[in-house]
Amino acid sequence: MEDRSAKYRAFYAQLICAAAKAADPRLEQAFRTVRREPFVGPGPWSISFGGHPYVVTPDDDPAFIYQNMLLALDSARGLNIGMPGAHAFWLSGCAVKEGETVIQIGAGSGYYTAILAHLVGPGGRVHAYEIDERLAGLARDNLKDIAHVDVRGRSGIAADLPAADVIYVCAGAAQPAAAWLDALRPGGRLVFPLAPEGMLGGMLMITRPDEGAIWPAKFLSRAQFIGCAGLQDAEAGRRLGEAFAKGWEGVQSLRREGAPDETCWFAGEGWWLSTAPAPVPTEPVRPHADVTLT
Repeated sequence: MEDRSAKYRAFYAQLICAAAKAADPRLEQAFRTVRREPFVGPGPWSISFGGHPYVVTPDDDPAFIYQNMLLALDSARGLNIGMPGAHAFWLSGCAVKEGETVIQIGAGSGYYTAILAHLVGPGGRVHAYEIDERLAGLARDNLKDIAHVDVRGRSGIAADLPAADVIYVCAGAAQPAAAWLDALRPGGRLVFPLAPEGMLGGMLMITRPDEGAIWPAKFLSRAQFIGCAGLQDAEAGRRLGEAFAKGWEGVQSLRREGAPDETCWFAGEGWWLSTAPAPVPTEPVRPHADVTLT
């Protein structure tokens, strides 16, 4: 069975990374290397292609789990391992480097945590946060052999987050948590779904500059996730829906001060997104801030 799993995994990695136009061969190698079986549990499995009812596989043939689809962790609650093609695209966009420190918010059973661990290598670090006690236990068990990963069974929006080069969020929010922005090192990238629970929003990437309150930002794609506890706001969700309906591709910066002007795409409390670009840095960009454009 392992030989079959390796064959499926190799094709799956090549297919999803080709679709994501991933330029970094390490990303395909990560998807090729990390086995999905430990993270999905014993089959048969419930799968979905997003927005459609779950379909139960006829048996536990691993061929069923090496496809670009949602895999249910808890079908009653709509908790899934997200679509690998989408994650390959987002991970390509934020360009995780070897040796970097990554915070993951919403680790689930740990599959994408393992992918991140492969990308940063043993010289890096992954701090994974999972508020669901059962899932945190599964992730901790699944990742116990990876020394440079730690799983924290609590919320990932508290103010005591470690400093990070990348913060990768797998739960929808009506706003970026202040703790995420504060934890980023200069050149660090925050990638999170600006998408309150139940709403199709967008995966936003924000890069921290060396200084200043205007940060480069852009949407990588549309996105929808289960909601991040503590970052839900019905009124903000309504206004975000209106903003996305008018287009989203023009967003170029996050502003943390100043009154919103005519370039404002959406304004939150103490922050707003603008269609105007952030200032171009006068100093050379640090190597860990290089971002693969999609």
